[in-house]
Amino acid sequence: MSEGKYDKYFIEFDPNEWPEDMRPVMVRMDNHIAEGCHFYLIHWVKPGFGDMFGKEPLTGHPPHIHKSAELLIHIGTNPDDPMDLGAEIEMYMGPELERHVFNRTTVIWIPPNFIHSPWKPLRIDRPFIFMEINQGPVHTEKSYRQLLPKAVREKMDWENMWVDEGYD
Repeated sequence: MSEGKYDKYFIEFDPNEWPEDMRPVMVRMDNHIAEGCHFYLIHWVKPGFGDMFGKEPLTGHPPHIHKSAELLIHIGTNPDDPMDLGAEIEMYMGPELERHVFNRTTVIWIPPNFIHSPWKPLRIDRPFIFMEINQGPVHTEKSYRQLLPKAVREKMDWENMWVDEGYD
């Protein structure tokens, strides 16, 4: 098979780079993979994924910021009603942790350096597609876990999950 001049622009993600879990990753791109590319993460969210966060309020991916604007896109997979997410998602926004719950295909726009999360599924009836787009060349994250109640903070595994990156 001959190589094409533009083959480098067709990137097939290797699923073996991420262990199979309740969110099989389909695409993870950034400036390290394709120069000039923003950060993209696309994965399935399957029933059972939210169980890892527990049932207590304010658990899930803890409050944090990114240097660049971010889009969190939740896409339902029901071809007869694509706006039906097939899940219920909880998301907190701002330093006061204002709670939002949605169950429809939704995009969340997050400006640069805006505190957001916890994010967690409350219910997943069928798999949906989740896309994270950071409008910068690499993923950055700085935790604001101090906004969480002490009892919630003490239950988190901070060494292995949600590590700060890209901030000095």
